[in-house]
Amino acid sequence: MSFEKAPTTAMQSGAVLRVENLSAWYAESKALHGMNFDVREGELLTLIGRNGAGKTTTLRSIMGIVRKRTGSIKFKGDELIGRRVYEVARKGVGYCPEERAIFSSLSVRENLTLPPVLQKGGMSDEELFKTFPNLLRRAGSQGTKLSGGEQQMLAIARILRNGSRFLLLDEPSEGLAPVVVKEIAEIILRLKTQGFTIILVEQNLRFARRVADRHVIVEHGKVVDILNAAELEADMDRVQTYLGV
Repeated sequence: MSFEKAPTTAMQSGAVLRVENLSAWYAESKALHGMNFDVREGELLTLIGRNGAGKTTTLRSIMGIVRKRTGSIKFKGDELIGRRVYEVARKGVGYCPEERAIFSSLSVRENLTLPPVLQKGGMSDEELFKTFPNLLRRAGSQGTKLSGGEQQMLAIARILRNGSRFLLLDEPSEGLAPVVVKEIAEIILRLKTQGFTIILVEQNLRFARRVADRHVIVEHGKVVDILNAAELEADMDRVQTYLGV
């Protein structure tokens, strides 16, 4: 296995998202340099790499938050380059940012009911509280009163309410205690079994290994390799050295 070789970019059978030659800029600073990968229906794909590699920028580019982009991002055959954030969301793409963006002055229940329903099939309050029982116990609590893990659960729950079936999750384990990380992993795996397609940006390699079908390794705004779970496990020493973990 060589990390120097260019990864395959051929469209896989059942792919729901295809990213081709994606470059992106923040003002005059170029952050992505020709990203290439695809995501299959029902797959859980991780983007892994060092801090600053371009993982979060990739999610923000898919969502349309980063506006200056070239290349192609096709979701179910529709081009997303040039689309506004609300247009991407209405296609069924849900974004959970690293900072979680909880409304601190609102209760859990109010945070859940604030986002509009954009797609048919969004989870009801009853379904959300069944999936996230911790939130049911804290339904009347303000965002400022929640633990980091509860805030992360609330951030994920909000995008499930609006009907999104394609989820972009940015560092959901960041800053959480190991027992909470395990709980978040179980929730994400449960969503996968329910048919959600997920791109997960994750710095915690152990977490990524537990949940992902495939791993896209990102370095300096480029995809340097794409490994399935078995390939990653077969060469963990080299992967850890490469990622600097």
